[in-house]
Amino acid sequence: MSTGCLAVAIAFASVATSAAPSFAQSAGQRRLPVVRDAEIESLVKDYAAPILKAAGLSPSRVEIVLVNDLAFNAFVAGRRIFINTGTLLDSETPNETIGVIAHEVGHLAGGHQERLRDQIARAQTIAVVAGLLGAGVAAAGAASGNSSVAGLGGGLMTSGGGIAQRGLFAYQRTEETTADRSALTYLRKTGQSPKGLLDSFEGLMRKNMLAGVSRNTYLSSHPAPQDRIGFLQTAARESPFFDKKDSPEQQMRHDFARAKIAAYNGGATQVRRTFGRDLLSLPALYGDAIATHLAGSPKAALDKIDALIAKQPNNPWFQEFRGEVLMTAGRAGDAELAFAKAAKLDKSRSGLIQASIGQAIVTGGKREKMKDAIAQIQRGLEADPGNASAYRFLAMAYGNLGQIGDAELATAEGYWEGGNFTQAKIFAARAQQKFRPDSPQWRRAQDILVTKVKRS
Repeated sequence: MSTGCLAVAIAFASVATSAAPSFAQSAGQRRLPVVRDAEIESLVKDYAAPILKAAGLSPSRVEIVLVNDLAFNAFVAGRRIFINTGTLLDSETPNETIGVIAHEVGHLAGGHQERLRDQIARAQTIAVVAGLLGAGVAAAGAASGNSSVAGLGGGLMTSGGGIAQRGLFAYQRTEETTADRSALTYLRKTGQSPKGLLDSFEGLMRKNMLAGVSRNTYLSSHPAPQDRIGFLQTAARESPFFDKKDSPEQQMRHDFARAKIAAYNGGATQVRRTFGRDLLSLPALYGDAIATHLAGSPKAALDKIDALIAKQPNNPWFQEFRGEVLMTAGRAGDAELAFAKAAKLDKSRSGLIQASIGQAIVTGGKREKMKDAIAQIQRGLEADPGNASAYRFLAMAYGNLGQIGDAELATAEGYWEGGNFTQAKIFAARAQQKFRPDSPQWRRAQDILVTKVKRS
């Protein structure tokens, strides 16, 4: 992991890179397996919105990114908050996840990442200067034949890096504590309990103790869990909302998301492990339906999700999942209707679901419906322009109508959003030749061609 990546991993455990292939991922995320899921994204955005407002940040200016990793972790980078799916899965209550988000918003609002870059630059300067001084002393000792002076130079070079590292870690410990304090402030402002934040750290401490993790706070990049818990146990209980419970509706949504994560990452076994004796609850049954679908039994999965829809007919995510099952079963027309129903019920107006309607139409293959497919996908992309897979279906729809230039442009934009900039430029150049110079499509292709990509 590069120093830059290390610098922004500022919350809980370190970022792992395992990913379950069942979850949709962005091809452009070469380092992190990013999950795109309308249901979980809607939930996490609802968790974050009041916290961001309390911090004086606009929810529309901060992106929440889901990382398909079962480790308990969250971190910030730029104007993005990254949350591992494992954080949701391990959080038995919404309040635990909300506490984690509040901590990360504390880093974001405090500008900790920008200042951390300055600290890293300072630490690197200290290490370089100390190294140069050490090298100078060592050279002088060698020239004079004084072996003790030469040895001192080696010590200086070693200690210079150590001083820089300790200074950086001390800075990070301070910022972590500041983020904890900010989180408590945001939770109080929004009338939410800080107990979830405390529970999260207590859980991490137990895991660290069981795993035999070193408790050396001097060289730790974050305050030791027991130190943070000592502060939180006192400060959190001062909140008048400490004993406030999550609403049953919010708990249900949270458990639906956990069920989906469990099913996609470990099938029926993980669903049973997550819900234990509560296997007849709606979330557990939802997870079981998803696991059945992933196991290759669309008919059985359809029966299970239809039973759930009978109990919650206005749940958009049940309808969305029904559309996915129908697509797998080769029933694109029925899938289109299910996705359309999901989009109508979805209060978050997810672009992913909107685009799914058009994708189902394209899969159905009826040429006379391709213009409708294009309109539906474009509507979805207006709400969510980062949906790389939607561009592929858009290209297919244009190709079906013989609009090759538009198909190549959509392919270029899909490659661009997916992070394959070389292929994006190739298809943009091909598309541009088919459009009148300075037309809207020509300019979109030109934007891809002239944009320089910063190599990481």
